[in-house]
Amino acid sequence: MKVVAFNGSPRREGNTAILTGEVFKILESHGIETEMIQLGNKPVHGCKACMKCREIQDNKCHIKNNHLNFCIEKMNEADGIIIGSPVYFADVTPEVKALIDVAGYVTRSNNFTLKRKVGAAVIAVRRGGALHAFETINNFFLINQMIVPGSSYWNFAIGRNSGDVLNDSEGIQTMQTLGENMAWLLQRLKK
Repeated sequence: MKVVAFNGSPRREGNTAILTGEVFKILESHGIETEMIQLGNKPVHGCKACMKCREIQDNKCHIKNNHLNFCIEKMNEADGIIIGSPVYFADVTPEVKALIDVAGYVTRSNNFTLKRKVGAAVIAVRRGGALHAFETINNFFLINQMIVPGSSYWNFAIGRNSGDVLNDSEGIQTMQTLGENMAWLLQRLKK
């Protein structure tokens, strides 16, 4: 089994990556392979409604979105998907929004290729807007017929500077519980 995560933060080693790493530790302790894909600061574009993905149905975006096509391929290969984002004005980063819009349209146009995969959002927040960003990602999972595990709280932790989330003990515990629940669900689905 494999879980792929997309780090929507422009900070490769920032709080979003740290929180995703906490989930990964638990998944790996259950023998689940993990992979982190950097999304923040990559040249990606949102959906332009050209409808080529629906017409051609080759699981690709046709507006030269090479990195997003790579991400879609990784999503299709994985059993579980984590999308992580810091909070930007009460929502996800532009790169995460581009991934959600393009991958959502492409995979839905290709017979719902994400159907029944496990999806989890991971949010790093300085102070406010975490629930809206969390909901943005979960709406992507739910409309794609994915299964979303819960945790002991909503999947976010508080911190401003890189590493500050490690001081949020409840946030770290939430990520660890998310990892346990995601591992349990993935193992049950594989039976």
